[in-house]
Amino acid sequence: MIIILRRKFKMIQKPGFDNEKYIKEQTTEILKRVDRFNNKLYLEFGGKLLYDYHASRVLPGYDPNVKMRLIQELKDKADIILCIYAGDIERKKIRADFGITYDADALKLIDNLRSWGINVLAVVITRFEEQPAAIIFKNKLERRDIPVYTHRFTKGYPTDVETIVSDEGYGANTYIKTDKPLVIVTGPGPGSGKMATCLSQLYHDYRHGVKSGYAKFETFPIWNIPLKHPVNVAYEAATADIRDFNMIDPYHLDAYGEKSVNYNRDVEVFPVLRRILEKITGEPSFYKSPTDMGVNRAGFAIIDDEVTQQASKMEIIRRYFRYRCEYAMGFADRETVQRVELFMKDFNLEPEERQVVMPARAAAVTPPREERDYERGNEGIFCGAAIELKDGKIITGSNSSLMHAATSMVLHAVKHLAEIPDKIKLLPPQITNSVKNLKTEILDEKSVSLDLEEALIAISISATTNPAAQLALEKLRDLRDCEAHMTHIPTPGDEAGLRRLGINLTTDPNFSTNDLFIT
Repeated sequence: MIIILRRKFKMIQKPGFDNEKYIKEQTTEILKRVDRFNNKLYLEFGGKLLYDYHASRVLPGYDPNVKMRLIQELKDKADIILCIYAGDIERKKIRADFGITYDADALKLIDNLRSWGINVLAVVITRFEEQPAAIIFKNKLERRDIPVYTHRFTKGYPTDVETIVSDEGYGANTYIKTDKPLVIVTGPGPGSGKMATCLSQLYHDYRHGVKSGYAKFETFPIWNIPLKHPVNVAYEAATADIRDFNMIDPYHLDAYGEKSVNYNRDVEVFPVLRRILEKITGEPSFYKSPTDMGVNRAGFAIIDDEVTQQASKMEIIRRYFRYRCEYAMGFADRETVQRVELFMKDFNLEPEERQVVMPARAAAVTPPREERDYERGNEGIFCGAAIELKDGKIITGSNSSLMHAATSMVLHAVKHLAEIPDKIKLLPPQITNSVKNLKTEILDEKSVSLDLEEALIAISISATTNPAAQLALEKLRDLRDCEAHMTHIPTPGDEAGLRRLGINLTTDPNFSTNDLFIT
């Protein structure tokens, strides 16, 4: 294997974010807002409730599940409503970090909340127009005893406030009875209908004599750090495909003479939102700016700005690679790629600054010595992969007729961590030959090269009789949060394996096969 020592000392990532301070500050601020609105607040909960890996990458030390820990602190005071846009269900929109559809993510979120001891009060399917896939989703939930509500497109939205705030608008939506002072309204991805659900509930509350309130919980952009701070720019890079951009909140600047950062959709909708709130309540709005609406203390929990800046610049590079690959696969347009390229130029970033890029490309040209006995490449395509371990060493792998580059890289990495000599095989011929026979003789597959998922299963079988394989298996957990790069877009089996191992992957926009259909 190729081992490149990048640092003189072990890599110890300094924390840039204090989770405990964040939970304390955020909880206090939310409860203040609940008190402000007569002990009834609808809190629009943006971003990822669980597994917020973007936040953990740009704010080193950030717990990807810190928001769930926060909700646990508040669970005796909170009901949870989950929103999902019917159109996202129908077109099978994918959550990129898990590779699952939004409706599957909604089911996963309900399961995850239950595992934390928190139940979802109801699911709302928004902008429902009898979409067949949405109906199936509704049936699936109701037959598992989960209450489901459907909301149609709000009549009159966004300009006709008189119609919006009427029985024809928000009044047409079924009222969801809630008992607790805080109602958290969340959902997978942007555009899930969270705000409309909150305002609909607000309308019905006022009709029932309950003077409730509304607020927003967004992690990004962080309002009290500069507009062009790398953390905020990394958020713009993450949302480049939906054309979100950050801006100085003009309403906050006008009201208070202070600069704060918000994003364009919140700023654009604020005048209408303020009029809607005033129409519902019959009083002047409590909020003078979109920033006022937010309940976000993330900026106050940053404890090392330099660390977060560097981490965010690396995230911008990750997004650059991701969108280039999505462009090659037809998922993104050229404008999206160009936007991220501009962010790269703003900070004078080069793709090769990502430590694992050049070793991966080198491995595609010169394979690790352990693999030189095998036929180089596969079907004339030569792939390389590299991973940076937590001790600063970079381990590489190459593809061959026996295994994919991702497989080679992971096996080399765990052998290094377990201090297993190169000459010892983790996958003996009897196992690899058995897998080959299964793929060719029974499953009629053309390629016998092992992808990462297949290899992980094979090594777990090998571990029953091979002590070296058992040692290597135990080291797999040490790969979590490591950085990796591949010269070619991974196959589904490689991508799933790397995701489950928790490896942060980037790839060059090349295909690992000449076939158009990849399994």
